[in-house]
Amino acid sequence: MVLESLGVEKYLEEHIASTNYLLRVMKYKGPESSENKLGLNAHTDKNIVTILYQNQVDGLEVQTKDGEWINVKPSPDSFTVMIGDSFYAWANGRFHSPYHRVMMTGFETRYSLGLFSIPKAGYIIKAPEELVDEDHPLLFKAFDHVEFLGFYYTEAGQKAKSALQTYCGV
Repeated sequence: MVLESLGVEKYLEEHIASTNYLLRVMKYKGPESSENKLGLNAHTDKNIVTILYQNQVDGLEVQTKDGEWINVKPSPDSFTVMIGDSFYAWANGRFHSPYHRVMMTGFETRYSLGLFSIPKAGYIIKAPEELVDEDHPLLFKAFDHVEFLGFYYTEAGQKAKSALQTYCGV
């Protein structure tokens, strides 16, 4: 559906064949005080797409374009979907990869279940020609996701405001 909205549905089979999936349960203990506690540092996901299901304990926050942090209210009837840096690059900036974090308050333990779609090793992420034009110039050079992760975990990658831009920005 997303690829269809961009007019690039012909890449669906390639996308499916080049993607691995990781299902992960995450646990964040409450700070056991009235103080806020950082459960997970602010970051963008480096993968393609993240789908989260949260228990009824607040904690996930997303940064708006204005720099404000807003709470993502968990609902038992919904999932939270976030675009990762790899899809942001592949779609040539057509979708936003949001900064997010986990801030814990109160005494309850927070659980979330995440399904992460990850490019397979050796797959080169490159914006399709159909998504590059005068109004949307190429934003990123083609890159291998595993090599990008290698850069991300270096000192330079950790210090960069945008590891993706620093690594392969045009």
